[in-house]
Amino acid sequence: MPSRSSARLAALTVAAVCSAASTVVLTSPAHADSVRIHDIQGTTRISPLAGQNVTDVPGIVTATRTYGSSKGFWLQDPNPDDNPATSEGVFVYTGSKPKVAVGDSVTVSGRVSEYVPGGTSSGNQSVTEITRPAVTTVSTGNAVPAPVVIDRNSVPDAYAPQGDTAASGSINGLPLEPSTYALDYFESLEGMNVQVADARVVTASNRYSELWVTVKPWEHRNRRGGTVYGSYNSQNTGRLQIQSLGSTADFPKANVGDTLQGATTGPLDYNQFGGYTLVANELGSLKSGGLKRETTKKQSCRQLAVATYNVENLDPSDDTFDAHAAAIVNNLQSPDILSLEEIQDNNGATNDGTVDASATVNKLIDAIVAAGGPKYDWRSINPVNDQDGGQPGGNIRNVFLFNPKRVSFVDRPGGDSTTSVGVTKVRGKAALTVSPGRIDPTNAAWEDSRKPLAGEFRFHGKTVFVISNHLDSKGGDQSLTSQYQPPVRKSEIQRHAQATEVNAFVKDILSVQKNARVIALGDMNDFEFSETAKILEGHGELWSAIKSLPRSERYTYDYQGNEQVLDQILVSPAIRHHGHLKYDSVHINSEFNDQISDHDPQVLRFRP
Repeated sequence: MPSRSSARLAALTVAAVCSAASTVVLTSPAHADSVRIHDIQGTTRISPLAGQNVTDVPGIVTATRTYGSSKGFWLQDPNPDDNPATSEGVFVYTGSKPKVAVGDSVTVSGRVSEYVPGGTSSGNQSVTEITRPAVTTVSTGNAVPAPVVIDRNSVPDAYAPQGDTAASGSINGLPLEPSTYALDYFESLEGMNVQVADARVVTASNRYSELWVTVKPWEHRNRRGGTVYGSYNSQNTGRLQIQSLGSTADFPKANVGDTLQGATTGPLDYNQFGGYTLVANELGSLKSGGLKRETTKKQSCRQLAVATYNVENLDPSDDTFDAHAAAIVNNLQSPDILSLEEIQDNNGATNDGTVDASATVNKLIDAIVAAGGPKYDWRSINPVNDQDGGQPGGNIRNVFLFNPKRVSFVDRPGGDSTTSVGVTKVRGKAALTVSPGRIDPTNAAWEDSRKPLAGEFRFHGKTVFVISNHLDSKGGDQSLTSQYQPPVRKSEIQRHAQATEVNAFVKDILSVQKNARVIALGDMNDFEFSETAKILEGHGELWSAIKSLPRSERYTYDYQGNEQVLDQILVSPAIRHHGHLKYDSVHINSEFNDQISDHDPQVLRFRP
């Protein structure tokens, strides 16, 4: 189960929102008598009583949390007010195993505080709590307040209000409008007993015993049961994370398209790793949707098949080599050229200066042969130790695999970790100065990030330039449920600089040979509609081929209920307009609870 951040805001008020690092201004401690939970919750995200002591707040215990560092219980008033903006539930943080039981009628005295999961620097919203509690049991065995049913009719279609420009874009001080905005609706239910029924799974169960459902069955649905994320302005408002207050061993192993049949009921929480979350004390039964892994078509003798696959920190100690090999041979149909991202060095995360990855790559090649595939050859360049980001000590890098019976690699010596590849003209055609080579590896755009690997290939006598990429991750961006709306995507700054470098290199090739066949592919860590993709595409130098698919099929990754594009294959005009291209996002991982990577591989087939 997710652990509680050590960062706490012990005394916050709605007096003034002042900065990203400090949600509100503190007030002097005060004393508030005869208050109810809805008085504590108030009509904004920050309690009007934050920082104050409250006495004998009544309610019924609806659930207890006895695990992790966020121990406590949820308290709900069985006598609500008539204001839909004020929640009737609140979390009581005990810090140790609570001594109350579900159904107890209690009164609580303590300090009202606002806890920000992940700390204030995360930009997350806060959870209104009662801390340092003194609890008095009035009676036991009482009926728990009936759950509020969250469904397609109750959740608004608009996602969030625009943040207050005078408060750095925060929505904390804005009056809640639960009938207008989805985030306001969920906030108005914070801490209350809620329920979803017959909810379709839109992100598979993960190792933390979490999954995501949608309460809007037709909201941007695709044919495999997921919910597609299509733009920054078209949020999927029906998404909701599900956790359980029970044993993790009993948590369902769900895939996308499965259904939690019947009622799933529990308090509505907010956490660092997904925002609003139904923490279930009653889980629906799992009904399988029968989802199967996809298999792409085999390339013809005249087609060149080029693929990209993020194998998620692969190193020799992993037990996924046979599964990856089977996927490459069977589901990807043994592509001619394969760009691999997140190949780690020979001892993985051991941080001892090792940078060579030959053991990792050769173990995968051997597994592919054992699975009935070709004996791939490979090319890569070792990074400078601890300079390419990723898991510390892992030295992830991009690697080309290629089938030498179908494709030849043009080797030009001189490419190393710090030497920049260039473009020259040979007999009137573009050629790389080194092959393989890295694009401007000392440029600040690549600081603590993977450097693109460029290689020159020959297929049926024709040259194809391939650039393998793994751009900077989205780590550090504010979440969709952030208190800042729209959320700040600060990681874009470096990705935009990287995309500019890749596009400039493609321009260099095309300036020498206008009809050169160029492919830039890999884990771009950004959407096909993003500014990163627009910079990569430039003024027509490249085009993201995933856009040849229907919108409902454009996804390579599944995150918090949103199926989205992170991996792309971009092609130059000579391939786009004359290559008879066929594109396939091969869904073998992102929708499944037993995934061997969090990314789906992408395959492009075309005639050079």
